[in-house]
Formats: sequence, structure tokens, C-alpha cells
Amino acid sequence: MVRMHLVTWDNRKHYRKVLERYFRIRYEIYVKQRRWRAVARPINIEIDAFDNEHALYILALDTNGRIVGGSRLVPTLQPHLMSEVFPGLAGGRPPRAAEIFEWTRFFVVPSLRTQGTPSPVAGFVLCGLLEIAQSLGIRQISVVCETFWPKRLRALGWTLIELGDALEHPDGDIIALLIDVTPEAVEQTRRAYGISGVILADKI
Repeated sequence: MVRMHLVTWDNRKHYRKVLERYFRIRYEIYVKQRRWRAVARPINIEIDAFDNEHALYILALDTNGRIVGGSRLVPTLQPHLMSEVFPGLAGGRPPRAAEIFEWTRFFVVPSLRTQGTPSPVAGFVLCGLLEIAQSLGIRQISVVCETFWPKRLRALGWTLIELGDALEHPDGDIIALLIDVTPEAVEQTRRAYGISGVILADKI
């Protein structure tokens, strides 16, 4: 069974080994497999400027405590990817508010990805993202993502707007979105992936 864990600056000491593995998985996925040149480093971990005391990590752990998927949230009142690197994707005015967090680094470990059908782990990560966001009072999520994501998220029942035109990028064409965090999105995502019952490890 997969459970979703929220790792913060305050509780990170309880997840020290998990976080180390998390950054190594990010390296395997984004640098070695996807060949994102902008995040390549001479060490086998992937950490950027937004992995700081403000970052929130949403990690999917199996019954043995192994990471099977994850995501990251960063408050938009702090420097974040859209504000510092890609403001043009939002017309030079990225959304910033206490109730808006930026979503980045979504992944499912390669061994649990499925061909032609949605990965069950992806469903846990997406549901966990929304449920944790709701519990924290996050009203909207901004994201810089590949251009296939708007269609995929709308198919799950998510309400979103595109903040500007797509941008051709060496690591793949990207676009900026603003996503509403709603109970309806949670319910429809659960239904799409056949998820029932509690998925959060602890009360947030």
C-alpha cells in the first residue's frame, strides 16, 4: 500500500535517508533519463535553487518505506521557477499569493510506470498533491510543465487556465498553468485511478 508523506523543513530530520534517496531519484530521472541539461551537476543528486527551507515535498512511500513517486510545492511569495526563470510564460506577471504554491518535480519511479494506461502510483501522487494542498489551505497551484499536461489534467476533471503561450525549450516545449484546488478535482482524480480510503500517512 502506498501512503503520501509531507516532508517539511520542520520534520525533515525524520526523513533524512528518504530525502537523500529522493534527490538521487530526481537525478536518475531528470538528468540521466530525460537529459535536462539545465539541472545537470557533477554529482548524482538533482537539487536546484528552490530546494530550500520553504520547499514542501510530497512523497509516495510503499510499505517498505521506499520512494515510488513524488512532487514538490514552493510558496509563490518566495522565489520559484516561474518567477525567477520563466516569468515570460505568464506574460511577465506570474501569480503570487499566500494561497498559491508552485508545483514541480512530479515523478513516478521508472519501474512502476505503465505503458498505455495510467500508473496507479501517479494517481496516488496527484491525489496526495491535491489533498495535502487542501489541508494546508492552498487555493491554487501554478506550474511550468510540458505542453501535454493541460489535456491530461482536464481529462481528470481539474480546472485550470493557461497563463500564456507555449515556449519552445531545449528540454521540451513548456507552458505555464494555474490550477484550482477543489474537492471536485480530488474526487474525480480518485475515481479516475480507482483510489478509495486514506492515502495520507498523517493528519496534516
